[in-house]
Amino acid sequence: MTHTQTDTQSTRAQASDADANIDKNVDEKEIARFSALARRWWDPHSEFRALHDINPLRLDYIDQRVGLCGKTLLDVGCGGGILSESAARRGASVTGIDMGEPALSVARLHGLESGVSVDYVQTTAEQMAEEKPAAFDVVACLEMLEHVPDPAAVVAACARLVKPGGHLFFSTINRNPKSWLFAIVGAEYVLRLLPRGTHEFRRFIRPHELARWCRESGLSVEQGTGLLYNPLTQVYRLQDDDLDVNYMLYVRSPGEDPGEEQPDSSSSSQTDAE
Repeated sequence: MTHTQTDTQSTRAQASDADANIDKNVDEKEIARFSALARRWWDPHSEFRALHDINPLRLDYIDQRVGLCGKTLLDVGCGGGILSESAARRGASVTGIDMGEPALSVARLHGLESGVSVDYVQTTAEQMAEEKPAAFDVVACLEMLEHVPDPAAVVAACARLVKPGGHLFFSTINRNPKSWLFAIVGAEYVLRLLPRGTHEFRRFIRPHELARWCRESGLSVEQGTGLLYNPLTQVYRLQDDDLDVNYMLYVRSPGEDPGEEQPDSSSSSQTDAE
């Protein structure tokens, strides 16, 4: 066997291993669970009511920090497109990715009905990072990390997908006795805000764990905020000092913000001269 043949086989083996690593970070049971509910994704009174209720809060939080109009945004784990469509309505150029084809079909159909343009793709964050590195001003990965086998790999992929100086938003659920009581017992069994079995406590992620994965991927954590629910008023709100249950991290990629206008160098020189 020649060196060339050996190198070729080695390259193919490495590519095969890479594809396997990308594909294996998918929980088929989770995909099947959400696929079975896909037709009800846009029903605000269905199992997805909570997503409809919290979406305005999350969207405003993102928009206030990045200014969505004119930005390119990747929605990782977009499901039926609730966040994707609302971000597109505010002027962002949105790509939504998910591994559940039934949910993506619902998202595409709803986009045709609403007249909102979003590019929906069935792929993983890892695969997209291989194909389109540093392609997006904003990457949002909301309510998804706790549903995959290797959430740290998703964070790393998101870091590769965002442009230098870009913005990332991750939301998930803390792992502690209070989150078990509120997010599983309360939300799934008592208040029935979510179908039973939606979450597994062992997959919840502590804020310091998520922050560490971000730093290991070269990102800087800018802010953390909690998402609180009042069962009496049935109202959600954001609160910066309470990350005990549902929370969101705002993260930045190093470099200059790709969307910020840079000062005119000639004007700066003239001012300096004066």
